[in-house]
Amino acid sequence: MSQSLTNFAQQLDDSPITRPMWLLWFLSASLIALDGFDFFIIGIALPFLKLDFALTATDTAMIAVSAIAGALVGSLTLGAITDKIGRQKMLLIDVFLLISASVACALSPNTTFLIISRFLVGVGIGADYPISVAYITENVPSRHRGRMVIGAFAFQAIGTVVGALIGIIVINYFQSAYPKTPIFAVHYAWRIMLAMGALFGILVGILRLKFLLESPFYHINRGEYKKASQSASILLEKEVILTAETEPIKDQEVLNYGALFSSKYRINTLFASLPWFLQDIATYGIGIFTPAIITFLALNNESDFLVQQIKSAQGAIVVDSFLVLGFILAILLINKLGRIFLQVTGFVGMAVGLSLLGISSFFPAQSVSNIGLILGGFFLFNLFMNGGPNSTTFLLSGEVFPSSIRASGAGFAGAIAKAGAILGAYLLPSIQEEIGVSNVLFILSICCILGAIMTYVLSQKLIFFNPSDK
Repeated sequence: MSQSLTNFAQQLDDSPITRPMWLLWFLSASLIALDGFDFFIIGIALPFLKLDFALTATDTAMIAVSAIAGALVGSLTLGAITDKIGRQKMLLIDVFLLISASVACALSPNTTFLIISRFLVGVGIGADYPISVAYITENVPSRHRGRMVIGAFAFQAIGTVVGALIGIIVINYFQSAYPKTPIFAVHYAWRIMLAMGALFGILVGILRLKFLLESPFYHINRGEYKKASQSASILLEKEVILTAETEPIKDQEVLNYGALFSSKYRINTLFASLPWFLQDIATYGIGIFTPAIITFLALNNESDFLVQQIKSAQGAIVVDSFLVLGFILAILLINKLGRIFLQVTGFVGMAVGLSLLGISSFFPAQSVSNIGLILGGFFLFNLFMNGGPNSTTFLLSGEVFPSSIRASGAGFAGAIAKAGAILGAYLLPSIQEEIGVSNVLFILSICCILGAIMTYVLSQKLIFFNPSDK
């Protein structure tokens, strides 16, 4: 029997990436993909819902923000609970909630029921962010952590693209099967789209049940050295014995939820929360309504409803593909340029992209200038968003807090971010009729500039737990 007196953190950093680490990473990534699908499929379903339920502008906004509001509640409450009951238990609860709520969405008889069901989907999604970032951050070597966390979060873009593909397939089916009776598509297309969230949730749940492993750091912080040793041995694929001598408990009583607002961690909490808040105003304001924005800016001349929706979904796939490119850029550059640099430059690039989208409306629909500015605007916005703030805010939320309050800190930051997402998602359907889509886009551009400034200013006083995090 071999026993090392080296603490677990050092053994983890010295370890190669093991098969259990990859499994934990893939399981976290798959749930994030489901989140991307659930959040953004509603953008394709909304035109059908508007006709089916005769939605007002307020109804549309409520449906759009209900899942985000749920995510705010889920992040704020379930992140802290995760630190109490463990990552593994919360993951199982989370998957069950997502599946049940997705089924309820597809069977909704009216607007109110749908809003409540989407809210519950959001609660499940809100739990995913702190759970996933804590799981990956605590269970992979620090030299690989940045790329692996961003790589997992990149699955959000994959889920978004899959949502657009599902939308095209469903709309094409109804157009082929009922070419002269679009009423069938109006009544059932959106239900099928939302039901796919439940199907994907079942697949993720099956994967979760096949591999259950609690984070060793969770057990260490609770003084459960036998369980910590068992988890660490599975994770590192070698015998690991952890004791009070190798893993002295530090600050266990001090670092409760209130520590997030203490003088020591207050700047870290602000840094993790406020730039993410500003980023999500733009990300969700644009992301959920990408199909609607494309329709408004470029497809106003198309009179056939189903053809318009197919073209809009196809356009969404094209522009959403830039999201994947952005994540690839972040994975390649995160260790070379650093988190702060990518976040600042990403915010600036997002602002430029949004400005181009706003300017595009000044040209005739489907003209060369109009299409060029739309493609260029979406390209810059999505590329710099995922190559910068959308990756780094998620990553940093798990790196600027110690493990005993990591899920709590990431959950609080995620909740503040979702408050921004609610604001962004509510802006477009609620005030675009009063001030115009272009003016909304220019306002979002200003939010991005503020995000860049805030990131730089707060980072100067930030406490990093690993120098490589900068």
